[in-house]
Amino acid sequence: MDIKSAIMGFVFALIWSSAFTSARIIVQVAPPLSISALRFLIAGLIAVSIAYFLGQRAKFTHKQWFGIILFGLCQNAIYLGFFFMAMTKIEASAASIIASSMPLLVALILVIVFNEKLSPFGYLGLIIGFSGVILIMSSRLSSGINIIGIIQCILGVLALTVATLSVKSASTGGNLFMVVGLQMLVGSAALTIPAIALETWNVVWNTKALLALAYTIVVPGIIATYIWFLLVERIGATKAATFHFLNPFFGVAIAAMLLDEELSYYDMIGVVIIMLGIFAVQKSKI
Repeated sequence: MDIKSAIMGFVFALIWSSAFTSARIIVQVAPPLSISALRFLIAGLIAVSIAYFLGQRAKFTHKQWFGIILFGLCQNAIYLGFFFMAMTKIEASAASIIASSMPLLVALILVIVFNEKLSPFGYLGLIIGFSGVILIMSSRLSSGINIIGIIQCILGVLALTVATLSVKSASTGGNLFMVVGLQMLVGSAALTIPAIALETWNVVWNTKALLALAYTIVVPGIIATYIWFLLVERIGATKAATFHFLNPFFGVAIAAMLLDEELSYYDMIGVVIIMLGIFAVQKSKI
């Protein structure tokens, strides 16, 4: 892995982790599904416009279209839809910790469904990583964390796992800005239906929330997704996923700094354990 790939991965992990904090700010003033649909609509239109300016067109194979639609549904509509709903009930740090288990779930599915082999070090990493998640969640549950929010995060991270497994088929063949924009429009369309059915548009904007929305649309929404596709295309999904081991640390650190969320010793120990587990799993596959 060259230095450029390492920098891209580090920046992606930092941006990706910050999205939990900005989302937590947004859902304090806006209905989660409706604001998510609006966010993806704006981000998708911006990305598609950039793509057209760069000469990219929506010309894809059937396999690519399937990957784009699947990625848009799983990552944007289901994963982020559930996480935005969850963060009306739980803290950003808790959501980021649950989301950080995604690389472990990807590895587990690859082993169980696709018969991919891990070294003994990799299997040990799975056990260690999930142990860290269980440690933190058991501590949070004993402190009265909202169980519905936890369930929504779990459903969301399962969808994120499917999205991660489909990223290669969506991004292969170039036109990356067009891919980024279209999968966001897919997510927006899918979220609009439940948003209309379940929510009332009642928003009390403030400067902090507007800045958080703008940041979420442009930075995690467009820039981070584009970096992720580039990184996967450059070094492959397995090596790119290595950088997810930074997400637990970045996620809880940013939430603590910007939202003054309290962290217990269990949180800090659990984060370190999760990071070690993810690193062990990814290292065994490289």
